[in-house]
Amino acid sequence: MMRNPDFMLCLREALAASWDKRTAYLEVEQAENLALGQCYPTSRVVQHYYPETEIIKGKVCTGETTDVHFWNALRVGDDWYHIDLTWQQFPAGSSIQEFVVVDRQELHDSESTMQRCALLLMRVDDYLNARFPGA
Repeated sequence: MMRNPDFMLCLREALAASWDKRTAYLEVEQAENLALGQCYPTSRVVQHYYPETEIIKGKVCTGETTDVHFWNALRVGDDWYHIDLTWQQFPAGSSIQEFVVVDRQELHDSESTMQRCALLLMRVDDYLNARFPGA
């Protein structure tokens, strides 16, 4: 599929505009940190638009806590190229401690998680169609 080369930027904008407590893990919400709790549904939406990417589950050390985090990656040969559109939720100096590729066939999402992912995808689709027709 040929895609506008700026599509990832459009997708990032659409995601940020679509996040709220209804799409966040445990409905967390901070006005100054919109990406907080949005990593898993965001990774699912990115994979929807870029099915060649994998979802990655890792541990992020912030210096004070270690948090579970999700993002996407694209494997090219032996190399992984990481795509994380919610990294800004972590403070400067945070680091990834470990990560694994999530098996697409073994997601075992709860009903509430599936609803959050579906809601975010619907909002992103609507945003992209309204703001970037043909993107």
